[in-house]
Amino acid sequence: MADLYAFAGPLLRSLPAEPAHDLTLWLLRHGLVPGGDAAPDDPILNVRIWNRSFANPIGLAAGFDKNAEVPDAMLGLGFGFVEVGTVTPRPQPGNPKPRLFRLEEHEALINRMGFNNAGVERVLRNLERSAYRGVLGVNIGKNFATPPEGD
Repeated sequence: MADLYAFAGPLLRSLPAEPAHDLTLWLLRHGLVPGGDAAPDDPILNVRIWNRSFANPIGLAAGFDKNAEVPDAMLGLGFGFVEVGTVTPRPQPGNPKPRLFRLEEHEALINRMGFNNAGVERVLRNLERSAYRGVLGVNIGKNFATPPEGD
C-alpha cells in the first residue's frame, strides 16, 4: 500500500480538495484501488464493545462515504468498521463551493460541505447492494429545509 500512496498522494494533492475526494470515491467504486485481499486482522486487534465485535479498532468516520457507495471497499482496505453519511431524509446539494479546504502545514482538512448527499432512499439502495458484513454505522442529519424544533 505504501507504493500506492507514494504515487496517488501527490496526484490527489495536486487537485483541489473536493475533486480529489470525488476522484477517490470514483476509483473505489470502480475497483481501481488495490485492496480487499489483505490477510485477516490478528485476533489481538479484535475489540468487543456494546455487544458488537470489531475486527480492529480503526474505523472510518462519516463524511468520506456520504452515500454509502464504497463501504465494501473501505472494509477491504482494512478498516475495522465504517460509518457512512451524513445522510438526510431528502437529497440536498450542501453548502456552496468551495467548501472543503486543506491546511497543508497541519496535514488537515476543514470540512464545510453541509451534508451534501443523495438522500436516505439512495443510501438504503446502496446498502442493500453491499456485501459489507462488518459493523456499519449510518450518520443521520436533518435537511436544511427542516424547520427548527419548536417552530
